[in-house]
Amino acid sequence: MTVVLVDTANVLGSRPDGWWRDRAGATTRLLCRLAPLAGSVVAAPGGGTLRCVELVVVVEGAARDVRGPDGVTVVRAAGSGDDALADRAARLAAEGAPVLVVTADRGLRARLPAGTAVAGPGWLFGVLPEESA
Repeated sequence: MTVVLVDTANVLGSRPDGWWRDRAGATTRLLCRLAPLAGSVVAAPGGGTLRCVELVVVVEGAARDVRGPDGVTVVRAAGSGDDALADRAARLAAEGAPVLVVTADRGLRARLPAGTAVAGPGWLFGVLPEESA
């Protein structure tokens, strides 16, 4: 039973699909795609399975005011999204919650509590349902 903590800006930035023209819209679409992950069992990075008990996403900048769908906890970064994500990961770790952080940002990975599991955006896109047209 794992909390999946998503670096939304990093995940969006991993695909050059024009997200920069409408950051809030792209973030909203991503959050809607992420919503079914909450409460589901998916293939874990590295094998086995993972039950996502909570889905937490960090939003920042132009996407800070997006609405999150049911099942998605939205953390609105007042400043740096990396700071907000590292702080949330540290709080969850202090509470003893198993956490999987989704980011490709090496600098952010280095700031996470020791032992925090990390997966890249590719893993996330691999377990999400296909985008509807």
